[in-house]
Amino acid sequence: MASVTFDKATRRFPSMDRPAVDSLDLEIEDGEFMVLLGPSGCGKSTCLRMLAGLEDVDSGSILIGVRDVTHLPPRDRDIAMVFQDYALFPHLSAADNMGFALKIARMSKARARQRVQYASTVLDLDDYLGRRPRTLAGGERQRVATGRVLVRDPRVYLMDEPLSNLDARLRVETRTQIARLQNHLGITTVYVTHDQTEAMAMGDRLAVLKDGVLQQVGRPKEVYARPANTFVGGFIGSPAMNLFRLPLSADGARFGALNVPLPRGTLRAAGAGGADEIVLGVRPEHFDFLPPDDRETPGLDLVVETVEDTGAVVHLHTTAWSGEGLARIVVRLPGRPTYGKGAALRVAIRTDGVHCFSAVTGQRLPEDADASRAS
Repeated sequence: MASVTFDKATRRFPSMDRPAVDSLDLEIEDGEFMVLLGPSGCGKSTCLRMLAGLEDVDSGSILIGVRDVTHLPPRDRDIAMVFQDYALFPHLSAADNMGFALKIARMSKARARQRVQYASTVLDLDDYLGRRPRTLAGGERQRVATGRVLVRDPRVYLMDEPLSNLDARLRVETRTQIARLQNHLGITTVYVTHDQTEAMAMGDRLAVLKDGVLQQVGRPKEVYARPANTFVGGFIGSPAMNLFRLPLSADGARFGALNVPLPRGTLRAAGAGGADEIVLGVRPEHFDFLPPDDRETPGLDLVVETVEDTGAVVHLHTTAWSGEGLARIVVRLPGRPTYGKGAALRVAIRTDGVHCFSAVTGQRLPEDADASRAS
């Protein structure tokens, strides 16, 4: 096992007007399950391929443990990689696919057979060892691909969206199995995905990227609870965080007829440089439903456009008048749906659930406690 360090690692492609990965600084601890997360084209797979030695590093460096591997060939890095398409040999059995690297390394047949048997037992593949890939289901192929790297006992596992070809049920089952396996083995793992639900469920920490630039690193709950900027806030969470650009008032922000009170430190930071707007983020679960006849409690009047009922959770997609026009708002409904399309309702925003971002930079603004610590 080993730690992994990206030290201002940069990768540029001639066809792009910006770096695919731009000065990445990231420390991955020994035995950690790190998830690289972001939308398509953000550079997460390029980061993984740089670590694997499949892409050049134009500047900066990459270390595995204390060893600089920036310019080493892949075979000398002691890593193992699971690809998105599994890359299994179609003419070999599951057992032979898993043991192929050991055969190339000239390991004795007895020892190789022992390692393959261990991996198949851990991955529940004992009944499939004699079958070829075309006779296996997607989840079984994925487990064979995982077993192929497991038998090698590498210092670092690399996984590039290994679940993207599976259906929803298999994705849930397999991600649980991978997370359990990594926790059991304790091997440093770098996992790439664009699925933020998958990332939240699996990772010890998340590294969120956008346009090749690292936006935030932290534990899943930390990133969800305190996103560093509007991009992270809008990307982490399903449905996404509601983001509103609102005018500042003397003691808060104006949302139509509603005044949302804000801490003094936040207002000072939001108005720096003469800015007169702020971006407020509110997650769907941070609205309280008000009785229809309650006109005294400050709130928002909403109209339901669609109802998204997933069985366990119901989300209402609504509109409200913001003063500048219609704003689209998603709210989570407690209990079973009692509202249909066109229904009117009234909600209050929980003050402890408001996220404040600069309307100029998009960065998270300090609250009073943050401001006092900074001073």
